[in-house]
Amino acid sequence: MAEAVAVTGIGLLTPAGPDAETNWKNLCAGRSLATENPEFHGLEGGISCDVTDFDPVAELGRRLARRLDRFAHLGLVAARRAVQDADLRIGECAPQRVGVVIGVGSNSLRTYVTEFTRLGEGRPTAVSPLALPRSVPGMVAGEIALDTGAQGPNFTVSSACASGANALGVARGMLLGGVCNVVLAGGSESWSRMTAVCFSQMRALSRRADRPWLASRPFDADRDGFVLGEGAAVLVLERLGHARARGARSRALLCGYGSSADAYHPTAPHPEGVGAEQAVRQALADAGCVAGDVGHVNAHGTSTVLGDAAEALMLRRVFRGAVPPVTATKSVIGHALGAAGAIEAAVTVLALERQEVPPTANVSRQDPGCELDIVTGGPRRVGFSHALSTSFAFGGQNAALVFRTP
Repeated sequence: MAEAVAVTGIGLLTPAGPDAETNWKNLCAGRSLATENPEFHGLEGGISCDVTDFDPVAELGRRLARRLDRFAHLGLVAARRAVQDADLRIGECAPQRVGVVIGVGSNSLRTYVTEFTRLGEGRPTAVSPLALPRSVPGMVAGEIALDTGAQGPNFTVSSACASGANALGVARGMLLGGVCNVVLAGGSESWSRMTAVCFSQMRALSRRADRPWLASRPFDADRDGFVLGEGAAVLVLERLGHARARGARSRALLCGYGSSADAYHPTAPHPEGVGAEQAVRQALADAGCVAGDVGHVNAHGTSTVLGDAAEALMLRRVFRGAVPPVTATKSVIGHALGAAGAIEAAVTVLALERQEVPPTANVSRQDPGCELDIVTGGPRRVGFSHALSTSFAFGGQNAALVFRTP
């Protein structure tokens, strides 16, 4: 069993709020935050969950806000809040041994659409000189380093909707391998109209535009696709000895990570969740625990017909039918794509701290093919020491994380 890694800080910025406490309160309310999106007018599935009451100029200053795209705004602010939550002074703890690993599902289609339109109109000189700095996915991690002074390894993980979870797993490996003492790790993502068009054309989005608050319904018999979301989560991960030496609070321990590929289909999951099961079992083995030790699962649960069914089948196999209480965060805040795994990891840490599982929204008629103990109606008090968070993605890319109490 590998040494555990401490989670000493959480920065969360999602449709459910600008910080961890507000996120927890709104997730426990169990009501979807999806609304009709005017930018998606004319599209089937023209709804989204958005980060509101967020002013990048007020948060970052006009110059920096202008230099960055929205996905970087969200990631940078989340990183600042994580560092503050951890009471981390990077300049005092060997900054060359502080790394940054951020998961991003795609580079910024917002900037690309704007600048390619100008180019297509025959106006190349109108293309912004900031187009590349705004759109390169690695700029989130780079800007976090510029902002915090972290001088260690700095890069981006991009594995579609498993990006955020894989970023945390990669960061764990860097810490256990002795490369870093601290890593700021997580994910950041924001939608664009082009994102919505692409998923709509694939018929992956829910069509409930008339009642958007009922659209995201993981594991429900009437689910018809996911709801686009946006947001960012950054966790401060530290070698446990380093955290103790500086007197830091350990909010939880990241003790297991697993990753795999379905090698099955470019967009559809393996119908029996074989690759997902491999990642989960690898994470459990890495954590030195067995399935029976896990008292809660934060499921990937996107609300797609095939994805939810495959995940439920996989979980029943892993837990031999006795699946612990399950929640699906996306039912409230939508699917934040490359950031989703990091956001759900943060929520899993909060659940461990509180010994409570937040509810899944909109499960009014649970799919008989998804026989899971899904928490609904309100939060459920559960005593547990280990929790599992799962993330699956286009390309058959799977990731699983196991956390435990300090």
